[in-house]
Amino acid sequence: MTQHTDLPSDLLPTTVREFLAAHVVRDADTASSFLAEDAVVVDQGETVRGREEAHAFLRDAGSEFEYTTEQIGAHRVDDAHWVVTVRLEGTFPGGVAELDYRFALRDDLVAELVIANHSA
Repeated sequence: MTQHTDLPSDLLPTTVREFLAAHVVRDADTASSFLAEDAVVVDQGETVRGREEAHAFLRDAGSEFEYTTEQIGAHRVDDAHWVVTVRLEGTFPGGVAELDYRFALRDDLVAELVIANHSA
């Protein structure tokens, strides 16, 4: 059963909070340290597998643009699945985007991260 209540950041699992904090400041080294060795990251249809590939992806994704990131929502799906919605504003095409970061956790690490347009 999905819980659609918005959660403040401090109620998210530490792994999710710290991954996002590093990701927002484009610290791919720290962000990727929260990924499982066999992690799968999907962003707008592109899939990378393994911590090493994910690190390169996190380092390079969006690097050609300037943007700000603001968490606008979060909810718990179940003990292992969490969704954080962020709003990006910047120099990319369209200038504004709302994205869902769908986390699947395993052993306090991110096993899967799917980044997709926010579904209202």
